[in-house]
Amino acid sequence: MRAFFTYSCLQSVPRHPSRGSHQRHRRAALLLAWLVLFGPPLNDSIAGEPAAPPKRQTASITLRFVSWKPDHPRVWDEALAEFTKTHPDISVVRELAPHSSTAYHDLLTQKLKNRDATVDVFFMDVIWVPEFAEAGWARRLDERFTPALREEFLPATIEVGRYADHFYGVPSRIDAGLLYYRSDLLTKYGFPPPTTWDELARQAETIVEGEQPRNPTLRGYTAQFKQYEGLVCNMLEFIDSHGGSLLTADGTHSALAKPEALAAVQFVRDRVIGRLASRAALTYQEPESLSVFLQGHAVFHRNWPYAWELANNQTRSTVAGQVAVMPLPGFTPGRTTAALGGWLYGISAYSQHPDEAWALIEFLSSQAMQKKFTQEAGIAPSRQSLFSDPDLLAAAPQLRNHFAVLRSATARPRSPLYPAISHALQRYFSRALAIDDLDLAHEATVADAQINRLLSLTEPVP
Repeated sequence: MRAFFTYSCLQSVPRHPSRGSHQRHRRAALLLAWLVLFGPPLNDSIAGEPAAPPKRQTASITLRFVSWKPDHPRVWDEALAEFTKTHPDISVVRELAPHSSTAYHDLLTQKLKNRDATVDVFFMDVIWVPEFAEAGWARRLDERFTPALREEFLPATIEVGRYADHFYGVPSRIDAGLLYYRSDLLTKYGFPPPTTWDELARQAETIVEGEQPRNPTLRGYTAQFKQYEGLVCNMLEFIDSHGGSLLTADGTHSALAKPEALAAVQFVRDRVIGRLASRAALTYQEPESLSVFLQGHAVFHRNWPYAWELANNQTRSTVAGQVAVMPLPGFTPGRTTAALGGWLYGISAYSQHPDEAWALIEFLSSQAMQKKFTQEAGIAPSRQSLFSDPDLLAAAPQLRNHFAVLRSATARPRSPLYPAISHALQRYFSRALAIDDLDLAHEATVADAQINRLLSLTEPVP
């Protein structure tokens, strides 16, 4: 319409030869008036040049998301692509750290100590919140992570993100130790799922002996016993299920030299390492220990909820369809302990894009995204409603059993100095399991003294 109006105005001017100059001035005046009223024509025909193509909109903000190397990279790639699609003005660059939580902690904290402004969003292990909050590395999320929003998550996942009445983390996933086992082998030998560690040991020894001609590499048990954070989780489960604990009830003193804790450590050294499990298990983190199980070389396996999908994945597991999962055994029937694990989303205190960082966290922690991660990556969700979601229960019926375990999982000590406390625990447990003739009582007393010195420097975390 605008182009037609211009053309008709120009054509309506008479073209008498004696009035050529006057007519040119009149046409110019009409054109100027039209431009003032309506702007340039859509097709730029007056200027005699073709219209310039519209400029393509590009992302104006780049977020840097520091995370560990995922077990299901495709799922994370799709999730971040979906975020970019719904937030075209924000691009996300991931910086992948090692799978080990200890190595990831070292990398991330070095960046935060240096006040690296390129770090925006990061994964935060549930045990890091006091440290990150006390150091001023994590941004407070009280106003964004409202009480109404917090009610949608499992209480345990909210509590681990709190420090001194402020909230620093939004739950991504919740973890708790579980026992995976070869249901086909237990059925073959007429065994019910074990409820105690002694029962598990007897079953494993019988099955390994019976399967020796067909599978000489089969071992009874595989778990995480390398000197890293996973070792602390495994040993907490043995100690707590034997009636012991890592710290006293008030959190002010180490309790490793208590009889219950010593007996649990001695059981692992004498009955598990080198017998139920290969001594190579002293070098295993989650991927290595799971690989042994997926290749059909172990009867029982301790891991987190994510291992369910991998264990039953036809392309990645030789025992798919022959695996079941249950709570970990205890030393007495009915007493079981699972270490509480999981990851939170945090925002760096030095990020220059906190609003965009929150948009990413809101998206990734949403019900739709947590459902996707559970369905396609086997990650246990932190949103309460998803444990009764019919789609998820149809695809992952084990979630029914996980819910009770996850709600009652045992947390590790909470302290701003937890990394130092953990290192002392790791050294003690590693030496205790690797050295057959080590004096456990003396070693535990030395570790208690080291940890007590650290605990005396801070108040117990509220």
